[in-house]
Amino acid sequence: MRTKTYIPALKYDWLTKLYDPVVGTLMPEKKFKNALITQASLEPGSKVLDFGCGSLTLTLMAAKKRPDVNFHAIDVDSKILSIAEGKLTHSEIEVALHHYDGQILPFGNGYFDKVMSSLVFHHLTKEQKQLALNEILRVLKPNGELHIADWGKASDSIMRGAFYVVQLLDGFKTTADNVKGLLPDYMTRAGFKNVMETKTFKTILGTLSLYKAHK
Repeated sequence: MRTKTYIPALKYDWLTKLYDPVVGTLMPEKKFKNALITQASLEPGSKVLDFGCGSLTLTLMAAKKRPDVNFHAIDVDSKILSIAEGKLTHSEIEVALHHYDGQILPFGNGYFDKVMSSLVFHHLTKEQKQLALNEILRVLKPNGELHIADWGKASDSIMRGAFYVVQLLDGFKTTADNVKGLLPDYMTRAGFKNVMETKTFKTILGTLSLYKAHK
């Protein structure tokens, strides 16, 4: 995930500015992100990280519901972070935005109560997935929680066929383990406990799953 070894939101830098309208049109974005926020059950005064925050949609939705939470958001892609900064400027919400190189998260051990992530892990290689989860575990407090929304195991042949569109765009190498339902295995290997798939959504691009795990 060092410079130019990550996949931009829509694969190519020049498409990044179209990310919000594309996702908003092709995905039930508000539905699954609201479900993820509800699942996370954010508590007043807690510290929450949006890992791979992209254009900041998830964090802004969560902050409107829970303005009493201390939100941080981080991404490796400076172009999409500039979109996030613009959205944040036009809001009345406080979020600490961070850019990093995709290696070590710039936070101390046990800094966050909860980490959320939406549509990020299918962009990562096997090694990047494992490193990211190892780092997320490190920055979570004891009994902290991880909540992920991302592509999961295809629920039927129609969903499997639909997911080929995502794979053609984002690459078969990074998405293969997602569609096989292997993301929970990565979480378990990182040391997470009580790993579970909590909900699935059938979309025109495939099966999207919500996951939950504890440190």
